[in-house]
Amino acid sequence: MIFVGIDVAKDKHDCCILGPEGNLLLPTFSFPNNRSGFSLLLDTMDSLSVNAPEIKVGLEATGHYHLNLLRLLLDHGIDCFVLNPLHTNRYRKGKTLRETKTDKIDARNIAKMLISEKELKPYSEASYHNEELKSLTRYRFDKVQERAKLRMSVSRLVNILFPELEDLVSHLHSASVYALLSEFPGASLIAGAHLTRLTNLLSQVSRGAFGRDKALAIRAAARSSVGTPILSKSMELKQTIQLINFLDAQIDELDTEIDAIMASIPSTVTTIPGIKNRMGAMILAEIGDFSCFDNPDKILAFAGLSPSTHQSGTLYSSHAHLEKRGSKYLRYALFNATRYVCMYDSVFAAYLAKKRAEGKHYYVAITHACKKLVRLIYQLQLTGEVYKRA
Repeated sequence: MIFVGIDVAKDKHDCCILGPEGNLLLPTFSFPNNRSGFSLLLDTMDSLSVNAPEIKVGLEATGHYHLNLLRLLLDHGIDCFVLNPLHTNRYRKGKTLRETKTDKIDARNIAKMLISEKELKPYSEASYHNEELKSLTRYRFDKVQERAKLRMSVSRLVNILFPELEDLVSHLHSASVYALLSEFPGASLIAGAHLTRLTNLLSQVSRGAFGRDKALAIRAAARSSVGTPILSKSMELKQTIQLINFLDAQIDELDTEIDAIMASIPSTVTTIPGIKNRMGAMILAEIGDFSCFDNPDKILAFAGLSPSTHQSGTLYSSHAHLEKRGSKYLRYALFNATRYVCMYDSVFAAYLAKKRAEGKHYYVAITHACKKLVRLIYQLQLTGEVYKRA
């Protein structure tokens, strides 16, 4: 058995190859991040080992730079171990008191980890193909966050240009209001609009929900509005709404693709009340191969939802906080999924009420329910069972 540690970078990778006793088989070398470099790595490993099962390769999950190399190694049937950079950093610091850090030292430490860390599990083919779903869900998450910021800008601009509008509509961020503000971005513009044009615009976009009476009310409020007619703000409002509409179309396209992938995944997670494709896809994508986790507690630790522990001698911390390390996307998905599950499932609702009755803060109680949900998801995913309401 030979152990190969690779420190991944953008333009080149550093490689260290150790024998079973930790002996250096070759001087640590670098190879470029291209086809010739990958061929050099494969030829070097082939010269030291006859069979692929005799090789273990470890590399850090360094952004996206490791994906192409990982695909190549998996295609050649080589066992790969994708390591958390936090894990490798802790391992390096535990080996020396010196502050020495180079790419070659990192590559050697990764190889040593493969020898000493017996609990490491190889990266599976299923996990690699899961990267597509992970990429989509993370991209969707970023787009939703971007849209939320733009909506805050709309609220701010409306408060400057036409503050009375918010009291006249049930929801400021609706298609009807956006259509109105796109054509008339400000109280002064609405005040001078023809009533027939206002009525037709509102009626068409709202599908008859808003009619002449609503148009009259909005125009009357606009004529007595304290909003300031600022041309630059009106332009900003109009273009912000255009950006939101564009993001809406992008998110819809992403949802369609996510739905298609979820339909091909044999998972029963979405049978849990309150978990639909969006949240279910993010949970499955971030966890990846469930067989890599020996128990649900390791998933909680991976999401950063396990409590930190501080103990020294007879002293114990009385205020344990969540570690909040690992995947922030998984932490977000699990926490928000738990909130909805507690709303739609009687068992989880009762459990949340029990924790609240014990005097726990709402978010602390949700965290306890989240642990219960992770155990349920873990069981359903491994057994393929459908969730049955109590």
